[in-house]
Amino acid sequence: MRPLVAGNWKMNGLASSLKELDALKAALLAAPAAAEVLICPPFTLIAPAALRVDRAFALGGQDCHAKPSGAHTGDIAAEMLKDSGASYVIVGHSERRHNHGEGDGDVAAKALAAWRAGLTAIICIGETEDQRGAGDAHYVCSHQIDGSVPSAATPANTVLAYEPVWAIGTGKTPTADEIVQMHAYLRACLVRRLGTGAHALRILYGGSVKPDNAGEILHLPEVNGALVGGASIKSDDFLRIIRAV
Repeated sequence: MRPLVAGNWKMNGLASSLKELDALKAALLAAPAAAEVLICPPFTLIAPAALRVDRAFALGGQDCHAKPSGAHTGDIAAEMLKDSGASYVIVGHSERRHNHGEGDGDVAAKALAAWRAGLTAIICIGETEDQRGAGDAHYVCSHQIDGSVPSAATPANTVLAYEPVWAIGTGKTPTADEIVQMHAYLRACLVRRLGTGAHALRILYGGSVKPDNAGEILHLPEVNGALVGGASIKSDDFLRIIRAV
């Protein structure tokens, strides 16, 4: 399968930040990447970004509402993302789960909304440091898969992103052995839930992925790409991660 390297800009980026996308586009046109490349900027930048990148890489949203329209002030529908030029959307990121109280059922509903709009859903799961310390990391992640990944998920409409919460933005990362063990376990969980077709569903690693550790992480078994946070905002750093594939 072709790896996916996705950049999540989170709540960062103004119109002036579009120059980073220009630089990324120029670099990828000059030397195409071995991986599929995705940028998920703030909602405000998706439409202007779509006019500039011209399919040099994909664009995505960072969240969506489960419904296509209605009285939901401040929310955005998956159909709106599609209309703006997105082809992916992140759902269930730990910051949404923690800061907005989203549960597995909410995440599954958003994944269904993404499919309804013709978007690929990147469904995020991951354990906290306390949960890992208590030996519950596997249980937490398998429970999140069962609750957050709809049974109709396929490699064409879904990507799973494993992001240990304690590694996001902290500079901490699991050891290579820990990543290998978890990704192998997640693959088994997906196959149990979805059938043998889940062997082709991409599982991304996320959590303090940087240019200096991307090469090791991206070549581990069952790691099919990365979901990158802060290091995706600067084109030079993100390009080094992409080239690590």
